[in-house]
Formats: sequence, structure tokens, C-alpha cells
Amino acid sequence: MTDTVAAVRREPAEPVRAPDLETLGLALDRPLVIVDVDEVLGLFMEGFGRFLEGRGLELRVDRFALFQNIFRPGEDEHLALEEGRAHYEDFFRYGCGEMAVTEGAVEALRQIAQDAGVVILTNAPGQARLARARWLGRHGLDYPLILNTGPKGPLAGAMAAQVRGPAAFVDDLLPNLDSVAETAPHVARFQHVADPRLRPLAPAAPERHTRIDDWDALRVAIADAIA
Repeated sequence: MTDTVAAVRREPAEPVRAPDLETLGLALDRPLVIVDVDEVLGLFMEGFGRFLEGRGLELRVDRFALFQNIFRPGEDEHLALEEGRAHYEDFFRYGCGEMAVTEGAVEALRQIAQDAGVVILTNAPGQARLARARWLGRHGLDYPLILNTGPKGPLAGAMAAQVRGPAAFVDDLLPNLDSVAETAPHVARFQHVADPRLRPLAPAAPERHTRIDDWDALRVAIADAIA
């Protein structure tokens, strides 16, 4: 999956160029909250699983992985990784607009946005931009959308450096959280894993990043961090 499982790794092709936040309509004198999509705002694994079922395949959530969890029914060996990647790419062409929104996320961000600028930062293929933007809009999550490749720390840090207030970052993947900690240690970091099936499987480092899997509690923690 895009931002959920460590199996999907993309190296940045060129140095990161951060968008101008004022151009995106954000005030630089307010705090900034940077939020991931998959398994944070949306239930990626659930949506991808339904997409695979439509192709006669199944997604078994028994480890924190992606392509290694795709099987043909009745088989014990997962699909070849390249075949799994092809289905993943197709999901973003044809199926990612059907993903369910995470419970509590819409209202939590609405309240956060009263006091802070909100940016959506997602690692997704380029062909997903339009479908992802439409999905966000349909669910009341119409905040500036930025597609990234590779570690999120450089881009998140460059955006946080533009604002004069504090900043926070929310993601499900430990490598992205570690990347932000390395690049911009002053940014408050929160790990959130939306799918209950993934929660016990997801690597975490609570001594480095606060882990909160409930959006009501997460909203309060973010508000405290950027106050």
C-alpha cells in the first residue's frame, strides 16, 4: 500500500522542492498539521482488499506487508511481487476512490483546521492525484494535497520551516515518522493506524513518536502539541 506497509519503498528521483504554503492558501502565522492518507484518513487495506476480490484474489492481513499478502484463493504462496505491484498500480488508477474514510477523521480535522493550517501529504503514484483529490473532497477533507515519493521528512520539514508557529505530522509508517524526526525534530510526531487488523502488526516506537489509533484522542493530542 502507499503509506501503510514498509514493503512499498520509493526512492526520491530528485531533491525535494516544497510547495509555497501561501500559494496553497495557508497562513504562515498559524500552526501547521501535516497528515497522511492511507491508514490515517482512509482504510486503504480494506479498499485494496475489495479491489483484489473483484479480480479473483484475496488480501490476507496476517503480517505488516502488502504485496506479500496477496494470494490466489486456496494457495499458500503469495503472488509474485511484480504482479502484486501491477494490481497496486491499477488500484490507484481505477479503485482508490472507493476507499472508506476512517471513523472520526473528518470531524477531527475540521476542528484542527479552526486553529491550524492542514496539508495532506501522501506517498501515492502520480496517476492517483485526481482520484485522491476527489475522494478527499467527497469526504469533507478538501485540504491542500501533496503527492510525495520516498521518505517524508525532507518535504515535511521544508513545509514546517515556512510557518512561524509549531507543526505536527501524522503517519502510520515508522520510517516516515523517523524521517521527520531526523529532518525536523521540532515537529511533533503522531503515529495512527486506522485498520484494527493492522494495529497489532504495525511496528511502533512510542519512545520516539506518540502512538494514538483513535481520532478523538489524536485530535486532542495534536491540539495540545500545536497550542
